[in-house]
Amino acid sequence: MAKLLTDIESRADLELLLSRFYEKLLRNHEMHRIFIDVMKINLEAHLPTIADFWEQVLFGTGDYRRNAMQIHVGIHERTPLSTEHFKIWFDTFKAVVHENFAGENAEKTITRALSVGTIIQTKLQ
Repeated sequence: MAKLLTDIESRADLELLLSRFYEKLLRNHEMHRIFIDVMKINLEAHLPTIADFWEQVLFGTGDYRRNAMQIHVGIHERTPLSTEHFKIWFDTFKAVVHENFAGENAEKTITRALSVGTIIQTKLQ
């Protein structure tokens, strides 16, 4: 029996999405290298911050107060971020959303992810 998917409605849903997203993303050797080997991201500490970001983007709430563009400029200075990196990031994000959620907010999250990724990628060039 197929699992009935619900929409993204809360921070808890975002936390679930992001946890599963990073679990899947970091299976990719190159993304693991960037996040873990180069940037030394501590996922336990990183996930609440990213949940704040997506809560702000999706619901207009949350406590995200950082400059996402500047953070990615810093990453790009340490290890160049390519079009392929952004494609892997977005394709993985979209797949995880569709594996776990369905509805207006799920689609809005995908649209916003594409927009965020495109803006960051364009500004890094």
